[in-house]
Amino acid sequence: MEKEQNAAIRDAKISDAATLATLAGELGYPTTSAEMERRLETLRSDPQHRVFVAERDGLLGWIHVSMINTLESESFAEIRGLVVTKSYRSLGIGTQLVATAEKWANERRCNRIRVRTNVVRVEARAFYKKLGYVSKKTQDVFDKSLLPVG
Repeated sequence: MEKEQNAAIRDAKISDAATLATLAGELGYPTTSAEMERRLETLRSDPQHRVFVAERDGLLGWIHVSMINTLESESFAEIRGLVVTKSYRSLGIGTQLVATAEKWANERRCNRIRVRTNVVRVEARAFYKKLGYVSKKTQDVFDKSLLPVG
């Protein structure tokens, strides 16, 4: 592993949308800049969500964390997405972003944070285990397409 490098962590801005879209594509979720801008505007207006970016010579990665409120359990935080650009992976940027998300959750008096990752993402699973996350269960995810609204 190369030497760890620090990045400045800040809230995502609407002007970051194009780079956030590019990074989402690296994660396997291609999207347009316009779509990312719309999504980011929605999330930035909701205090239950936060998007942080890592910046050092440009944007290197992002993390989306949100509060989850359910009937069956106490509220918890969930990392909804995390990506670090390929050339900066394994340098500590992801660890910084996760620590920022954990701090955000802790400030909301949240006593648990969760992350979901596909079983095929071997590196991601190892990364979260290294940070102290424990696999709790394996489940299927069912999707159903609905008719477009509007």
